[in-house]
Amino acid sequence: MSSVIVAGLVSGSIYALIASGLSLVWGALGVFNFAHGALLMAGAFVAWFVSDPAGLDLGLTAGVLTSMIFMIAAGGVLYVLLVRPWLGKPAAELTVIMTTVAGAMFLENLALYTFGARLKALDQVVTGTVSVAGTAMQAQNLLVIVLAPVLLGGLALFLKLSKHGLAIRAIAQNDEAARLLGIRIERTYFLTFAVSALLAGVAGVMIGGLFNITPSMGSDPLLRAFLVVVFGGLGSLPGTVIAAYLIGLIEAASSYYIGIYWTPVVLFSVLILVLLVRPNGLLGRAP
Repeated sequence: MSSVIVAGLVSGSIYALIASGLSLVWGALGVFNFAHGALLMAGAFVAWFVSDPAGLDLGLTAGVLTSMIFMIAAGGVLYVLLVRPWLGKPAAELTVIMTTVAGAMFLENLALYTFGARLKALDQVVTGTVSVAGTAMQAQNLLVIVLAPVLLGGLALFLKLSKHGLAIRAIAQNDEAARLLGIRIERTYFLTFAVSALLAGVAGVMIGGLFNITPSMGSDPLLRAFLVVVFGGLGSLPGTVIAAYLIGLIEAASSYYIGIYWTPVVLFSVLILVLLVRPNGLLGRAP
């Protein structure tokens, strides 16, 4: 049972980081970024290339820092090239879906062409095992469980206390009023995508330290993240975080007791039941 809880907390921590980025973009811009999973993959590959002896061999610390800087830039570039040209135009939501899907396909094929199809492994930040409350776990798992809430807490403080965070919240509530108040909408949109990509990149580094890195590694986490965002309530960061950990625990329990092949059925069944009771998700607001 303890191993199930640990697995659920690890998965929930990763899902919370990924889904928070998606929720942030949806809340501010009202669009879904289908390239979010590809950004996760890009963050993992950048960290691997900079740190691994097969790449630049500069060490894990340099790899992680480089990945974070790269992801901030990548998120901004993605917004400028694939999202900004369509905002405010008819069927913008559908167009952004198509452009970001195309962007995801481009990034995945670029990674496949550049790094090949062979599995890559990112060095773990910490190695060995630790015992917590009588439960033995990998030290890397404990790091993920502890680090994710710290990062999410930092995101919450950024949104509540900083000038740019308040601007993102204002736009999410009413973009027209925010524009009248003098908030620079375009710059705030750019920043929102940069922060979202940074969260995806950190999640990618976490996954790379636990599992293998492949060009398609972002597809399954992206699906789980969409499930979490809908489950928690579109645009609700607290709901997203709660839903992420619930989904992680349900996924771990169903995989252990029922089987991994039945896990998607269980997850979508739970989602349907929640939406029947609360159509806007756990903490979502009615439109």
